[in-house]
Amino acid sequence: MPFYRYFVHCTCVFLLGLPAFAAAQPQPGSAQPSTGYLVFVRGNPLGRELVTVNRDENGITITSQGRMLAPLNVTVRSAEFKYRSDWTPTSFSLDATVNDNVLQLKTAFADGQAATEGITPGQPVSVKHAVAPRTIIHANGVFASYVALARRLFDNSEEGAEFRIYVVPQVEISVKVKAIHRERMQIGTSVFDVRRYELVYANPSGEVAANLITNDQGGLVRVNIPADSLDIVREDVASSTSRTQIHSNPGDEAVIIPAVGFNIGATLTRPTKSTPGTKLAAVIVLAGSGVSDRDGVVQGVPTLQQLAGAIAESGMMAVRYDKRGNGQSGGRSESATLTDFAEDARAVVRWLEKRPDVDPKRIAVVGHSEGAWVGLLAASREKRIAAVVSIAGPSSTGAQLVLEQQRHALDQMKLTAEERDKRIALQQQIQSAVLTGKGWDTVPPQLRKEADTPWFQSLLTFDPAKVVEDVRQPMLFVHGALDKQVLVEHVERLSDLARKESKSKSVEVVVVRGVNHLLVPAVTGEVNEYGTLPDRNVSKDVTMAVADWLTKTFAAIR
Repeated sequence: MPFYRYFVHCTCVFLLGLPAFAAAQPQPGSAQPSTGYLVFVRGNPLGRELVTVNRDENGITITSQGRMLAPLNVTVRSAEFKYRSDWTPTSFSLDATVNDNVLQLKTAFADGQAATEGITPGQPVSVKHAVAPRTIIHANGVFASYVALARRLFDNSEEGAEFRIYVVPQVEISVKVKAIHRERMQIGTSVFDVRRYELVYANPSGEVAANLITNDQGGLVRVNIPADSLDIVREDVASSTSRTQIHSNPGDEAVIIPAVGFNIGATLTRPTKSTPGTKLAAVIVLAGSGVSDRDGVVQGVPTLQQLAGAIAESGMMAVRYDKRGNGQSGGRSESATLTDFAEDARAVVRWLEKRPDVDPKRIAVVGHSEGAWVGLLAASREKRIAAVVSIAGPSSTGAQLVLEQQRHALDQMKLTAEERDKRIALQQQIQSAVLTGKGWDTVPPQLRKEADTPWFQSLLTFDPAKVVEDVRQPMLFVHGALDKQVLVEHVERLSDLARKESKSKSVEVVVVRGVNHLLVPAVTGEVNEYGTLPDRNVSKDVTMAVADWLTKTFAAIR
């Protein structure tokens, strides 16, 4: 959800590399056909790997081959992980290239040691490390690494369990199970059970949170690292007809909504108690940047799902949906702008207006973070929207906001003043190049690839002051007092703009104490605290403020 997610240099050095996937574990004496897995960074495809698992009386052998594009530039010609039947490691071999440099490793495990010989890019390697008897083998850039971890998690883990992982040929680290969730995934109309494991890796550079999903046999389905917007997904699960049913409310119903040129996959949440034949008020819930799924999950917090549930409990209908090009929604995510997202919201308004169970005079939008901007933009263009709720909405232009967020993030890092100034200058250069088309020659190619997009250009040029001028509907502005991604000062500036510049006759503000950008109780509110917070529930002070204001506002419209 942070707007700066592309451009602040990553503070984590992932010894783990990227996560890996494999098919369900076979029974003894059987062989699995190769299964393909797709790698995505910020929703963009990066590569593919084929993984095979064989199990016989000698143990388990996992093999893989694949190709990853820039920035990894890894070609895995062959990788082989061997374990005994109890998942004790016996050997590992790798034949690959990284940026056209040879990478060849052979590791033998015996007597509590891992002995590796081979060639890494630029130099030979010959090392020995003490390792745990049942350590799990992990090779950077080889996604099959996670097959054994998936099985170990499925067979033996409970919350608080800890496993050792040997990152060949560097170091042994630990991974801890923070939580286990039983969920469902949907492909087309078929639904199957999965388990989602919240993991915390103890890297030398600091803790890293991840989500690992297995099927009901312990086979790898998906891995996600939220901090880097990274997903590695089994091919069928990566299709546009699939989605993870991670979070649900009573009264949830899967629906398909027609938009311009494609369909939107959505969930409609009805009140559990409503009189048949009653026309209900309806509320569209909009996600922030970096969040593509309809539940709005960030660091295990399903913001949109919980907002929708609270709205439905108050007697209204709620709609949340996958952003275009994600989940079960069609369209192209790589070319989408804030204006496109606003048009998608308007398409949902038109769909609701035609429903016999919706009161067309009582349709509202509730947007979180970037979604607040989308909601305001949609309301400025759509008279059929009767009310607007902005949650954690920024008041500055996108260009100013990104720099503000980067400065704050850099303040949390141990950098010299010179290094900090260099990064800020690079950010300013990138933003200038995005806006003018000039100055790309000295920007690293990968950063240009990430920044030179329609979405980022629309973000940088967005000015809420100009949009608010055209909003006539009642507006509520909600903000967490501990929000460190969009500082609480923004809510006063944005609401002042609404009072002075808009045509709205009703502008209200609610600041919720002790709540961060994810709308959950926090201590500092900083991003690096998200993965450690025990409470993953959106604050009732937030949901009540939104639901009560909508109820009051809609009552005046009757």
